[in-house]
Amino acid sequence: MGLSSAAISKEAIQLCVFDLRRGQHEGQELDKILFFFPADLPFSKQLSVIGLSEGLITFTRIFSPEAACEVIDAEKHSHVFYEAEPDIWMVMVVEKNNDAEPLWRDDALRKVLKEIHSLFVMFHGTVRAMIEKEPSGGLVRRHLYSFIMDYLRDFLVGKKLRLPSFHDCLKERGTVQMLSIGREAAIEVQSLVRVLESSVGNFPCHSLILFHDLLVSTTLSPDDTINLFTYAVLRLTPRALSPGVSSWSYLRKGNAASNAAAGSDLANPSSFSESFYGSSDTRGGGNHYHVVRPLQPDKWSRGRDGYLVTDLWGAEVGTWVYATPTVGLQQTEERMYLCVYQHRSLTLIILLPVSSIINGEQGVSVAKQQILEHAALKILKVEEKLSKGWGGENAYHVSGYRYLLVDGDRNVSRASPAAKVTTLTKESLLAMNKLRQEVELEKSRAKHGDSGREKDLEMCIRAKNNAWVIARVTRGKELYMVLEKANETLLYASDAVEKFSNRYCDGAFSLD
Repeated sequence: MGLSSAAISKEAIQLCVFDLRRGQHEGQELDKILFFFPADLPFSKQLSVIGLSEGLITFTRIFSPEAACEVIDAEKHSHVFYEAEPDIWMVMVVEKNNDAEPLWRDDALRKVLKEIHSLFVMFHGTVRAMIEKEPSGGLVRRHLYSFIMDYLRDFLVGKKLRLPSFHDCLKERGTVQMLSIGREAAIEVQSLVRVLESSVGNFPCHSLILFHDLLVSTTLSPDDTINLFTYAVLRLTPRALSPGVSSWSYLRKGNAASNAAAGSDLANPSSFSESFYGSSDTRGGGNHYHVVRPLQPDKWSRGRDGYLVTDLWGAEVGTWVYATPTVGLQQTEERMYLCVYQHRSLTLIILLPVSSIINGEQGVSVAKQQILEHAALKILKVEEKLSKGWGGENAYHVSGYRYLLVDGDRNVSRASPAAKVTTLTKESLLAMNKLRQEVELEKSRAKHGDSGREKDLEMCIRAKNNAWVIARVTRGKELYMVLEKANETLLYASDAVEKFSNRYCDGAFSLD
């Protein structure tokens, strides 16, 4: 297995998914385990981790029956909890190091768990529905194992699994990054969206438009937008289709060579766990299940007509035609065909209702042709407009600043390019990581307080290397900033933040 004890310590990171409704009788304890990493850990130790987690959940409910347990900070480990569905829990156990400064942020780890579940549901439906479909648990275990292991592959750095740490303190998972465009370009984009909607007849369709790794337009709900945006940046945009090409996206992509080396082992359980998680043969029959693996890397390519194609979903029954991928929308619970068209740096994600398409793949093919016939010229024009206004990867870099802006109400973020953040010292990043932890603690207290409203706050600390590390939260927006060269006074640092806020914050997330 690609992420086994040979790659990392069994004790360093453990990730499990379990169902509190299962395995309640003696001798049936294994039934509650739906996923465990590392899978080659003896079942006795897996049950010990899950048993402890279950006990902590039960105990904390005595004091807080309304709010689910989120984190337990022990002397040697941090236990991060996420109740993905009623009684379906995801828990990550992270070993602490000997440093005085915390390397992990609990909220960042919870967002990893949330992202795993959101993407899983988009492709496969809920975990509970899969359990009800096949109560023995074999079906859901096989799907969860393949999906989560493919997801973790993106966190491979060499032979080590590196989940979000202090290095990523100026990134925000679970948000989208938007491209700011002028009024003229915005009008062209809106016109293209209307053409896409009218090209497929009377049934409704949705679309996302991306330029490079940035969102230009969406007709989806915020949650569905985040899911599709995340998947697009991971697997669909031109950068994602080009192995080894660096990206300034907030999503971490592992080293391509390392991933390729680990790929053959990562997909399949070890022989130790094969009987529990299911055979590596996913074609069906007996205890074998056909498993679609949408997070497998390097499985999408651009066809001659500009649409992306993949064999991940197999072929339509009775034909050699690749099946069109489908996803589920969170807001409407409707199943949609996922059609992706690409022209240069422009990516169009077009979602067509499965219930409205007649004749299966033939109907999808006709709809895709209709879209091209009506929208081809508009697509060319939009790509040309956006390219002319594109300032490159450093388009939003503000000289002298290393920052992260988060609009929590709209789930949008903007940050200094990753290449710029890497110029910061370890001391600065550790200080920012610690500061963000303090902010998240204050936000949690306000959320669970009597008012239930977040408070405006501002924090500023001096790092060990004399850098100023600043956080400002107001009206649903958050600003985090590191100033390594502002070593004169606190007043100087405060003025620098004020200038940045006045000049950039108000219009940072605007599309026009």
